[in-house]
Amino acid sequence: GVCHRDLKPQNWLLASRQPWAPLRLVDFGLARAFDRGGRRRADRVGSFYFVAPEALRGVLRGAHDARCDLWSLGVIVYILLCGAPPFAGRTDRDILTKVARA
Repeated sequence: GVCHRDLKPQNWLLASRQPWAPLRLVDFGLARAFDRGGRRRADRVGSFYFVAPEALRGVLRGAHDARCDLWSLGVIVYILLCGAPPFAGRTDRDILTKVARA
């Protein structure tokens, strides 16, 4: 399988202007294939608001898996429902600290 590693609302586009146009996922610049164990090295974690705690820990341990994309998708749904990200902060470090504690 493939892990996108940078899911965020900006990477979802409508395929056309039609009312029922399908969504397309774009920007696979950070995407990586999994190894046989289902893990992939995390050399970059993605966008701060959407990064998974597993990805932050993966930077330290050198491992990363599909949970990262599931977390990012959950953050996107949270934003759609609540109008704001689940973790906010004044600085990127504040945001990453809150995510890492989740």
